[in-house]
Amino acid sequence: MIRVGVIGFGLAGQSFHAPIIHTTPGLELACIVERSGSLAPKIYPNVRAVRTVDELLADETIQLVAVATPHNSHFELARRCMLAGRHVVVDKPFTVTSAEARELIKVAAQQKRVLSVYQNRRYDGDFLTVKKLVQSGVLGDVVEYEARYDRYRPDPRPNWRDQPGPGSGILFDLGPHLIDQALILFGTPLAVNASILRQRGFAIDDAFDVCFEYPKLRALLRARILAYAPGPHFLIHGTKGSFSKYGMDPQEDPLRRGELPGGEHWGEDPQELWGTLSVAGAEPRKVKTEIGDYRNLYANVRDAILGKAPLEVTAEQGFRTMRAIELAQQSSGERCWVPWNEG
Repeated sequence: MIRVGVIGFGLAGQSFHAPIIHTTPGLELACIVERSGSLAPKIYPNVRAVRTVDELLADETIQLVAVATPHNSHFELARRCMLAGRHVVVDKPFTVTSAEARELIKVAAQQKRVLSVYQNRRYDGDFLTVKKLVQSGVLGDVVEYEARYDRYRPDPRPNWRDQPGPGSGILFDLGPHLIDQALILFGTPLAVNASILRQRGFAIDDAFDVCFEYPKLRALLRARILAYAPGPHFLIHGTKGSFSKYGMDPQEDPLRRGELPGGEHWGEDPQELWGTLSVAGAEPRKVKTEIGDYRNLYANVRDAILGKAPLEVTAEQGFRTMRAIELAQQSSGERCWVPWNEG
């Protein structure tokens, strides 16, 4: 049993780390750092709640720490925990610069610690479906890939994500999901082109179009806050056919409501939201969405710590995602294509 501590009990800690850790076999949610408020002991009365990171690290039985704090604190907290001998999972985005990502990779190697990024959207059922279709060849050679997050939130929220500062704005919030998925499917692009927008007129970006250029395809990654009528979450065109999928993975809403993962139908997509596969010469058909389960990310981290499996979401992949964000910022600022480079 690996004892786990969680630093931060806002949205990320409450909805995307604590309940997933709590219900993953082989992991014990042992400690939660909640700097203010008292939600943690109410939700998890048998878990130790503390106010400071020092108190968490003083418990030498805790082997793994999840950093679920504001983006601009990820680097210092992850570094501190690894130097204290802990394995670490960092919420996305990994850091706010690729230089910070490189430094964390270096520290993890020196300390011989497992370091991962919480890219839970790799374990969305719809992405697993897309990955399976692309790899199967049923679409032929993919020539155009589009993935997008559409939301409708005309007014900024009163939290750090919607306030100016390092790591704020939609590119850092939703961009890592879309970028990570594209890099997993297609690898490193040749070049990046981006438009980062402020459609609501506030001080932070609230929309983006990021395009990855590959030798034979383009991957368009998009997000909007002013999208009352959402477009397709995935739209893929290949030499043999197309696939479209509306709606989001069903795990987030119950997690936000405080429900724990598990049960017979956890992660099941309703049939009306299954994607449509249209192949040349055949009638369009619905494709059952694969079952998603965010617990698989922490189960893999558990197995990597125990030496039973290679780590699936690596810190090196986290670095590539951060580098892609920097290149997108450069492209948007200069209004041009930017060749991929490691910085």
